[in-house]
Amino acid sequence: MSKRKIIIDTDPGQDDAVALLLALASPDELDVLGITCVAGNVPLSLTQKNARIVCEVAGKTDVPIFAGCDAPMRRPLVTAEHVHGKTGLDGPELFEPTMPLAGDNAVDFIVETLRREPAGSVTLCTLGPLTNIATAFDRAPDIIPKLRELVMMGGAYFEVGNITPAAEFNIFVDPEAAEIVFHSGVPLVVMPLDVTHKVLATKDRVAALRALGSKVGVFTAEMLDFFERFDVAKYGSDGGPLHDPCVIAYLLKPELFQGRHINVEIETESKLTLGMTVADWWRVTDRTPNAMFMGDVDADGFFALLTERIARL
Repeated sequence: MSKRKIIIDTDPGQDDAVALLLALASPDELDVLGITCVAGNVPLSLTQKNARIVCEVAGKTDVPIFAGCDAPMRRPLVTAEHVHGKTGLDGPELFEPTMPLAGDNAVDFIVETLRREPAGSVTLCTLGPLTNIATAFDRAPDIIPKLRELVMMGGAYFEVGNITPAAEFNIFVDPEAAEIVFHSGVPLVVMPLDVTHKVLATKDRVAALRALGSKVGVFTAEMLDFFERFDVAKYGSDGGPLHDPCVIAYLLKPELFQGRHINVEIETESKLTLGMTVADWWRVTDRTPNAMFMGDVDADGFFALLTERIARL
């Protein structure tokens, strides 16, 4: 099986960091062409730093990392330090990364890469707000039909919202960008809260990562020790949900997930429901389906995959 070429667009975030580690631990299946950073969970100055920290922890310093958009397309930036801590990676002892950023802007890298690579060969994996992607699509619409697909973490239907009563964080931060992406015609696979809230980093699952005894295993466990405290207090769950790694797990084992090909629209005007993903799960409209919207996951299979791959680093 040939490797899948991917670009990971991210705003690390502990769960983003785990997604990056899962991808970096899977070189037989995934060819990470680059990591592009966007403002989201924390400002861009920290997301680009955190991506470099994660790559250095994993010993993968040959992956180019690019800084992209530092604010949403039309709105002030909303961040989530209340979830991720002031660094975005609170939990483990952090350090100043030494690997440099790559020279190009993230948006330029996305455009140039998709124009250079064969049509249908590159998958975009988005773990944060869609600002970089929508900016690239706006600037260079010719790249859209060249994509193999876009697999994203974002949105919700049955779980509704986690930053407002109606909206999931990634979509809420830049709903105009999300609207551009969902209307672009690109093949979309969506990992909403409906799936990610079933992938809980329980004490036993975190303990299994710590028990690996490796630098990466302990680093991951320490991140999750911090990360889970917010959602456990909020939802009364047995552990914090690992949102973003679902994107990478889908590329490695799509059979872990189940969903429906439906229409999803983005609310950009209502003060009450701004950023809501209006998912026609029950197909009650005649709107054309535009996304494979996932609804279920094999959580045990997910954590078995994650632990096995983290053990490789």
